[in-house]
Amino acid sequence: MAIALLYLVLAGAYLLIVPLAIMLYLKLRWYNATSFERGFMYFLVFFFFPGLLLLAPFMNFRPQRRQISS
Repeated sequence: MAIALLYLVLAGAYLLIVPLAIMLYLKLRWYNATSFERGFMYFLVFFFFPGLLLLAPFMNFRPQRRQISS
């Protein structure tokens, strides 16, 4: 029973917890990351792709509306 619970916890972390943290990290750092950091971001997206794909329909990272002064 403990092994099944461990697998459930690891699967939940792989599919939900870590990808959510990665998405928030990407949102914060996407436009001002260094080249090494951007390569690390690409690795994380590749490694946690199933979880990111699972969470993508629920995330909305559209840019903020620009304010045009008249």
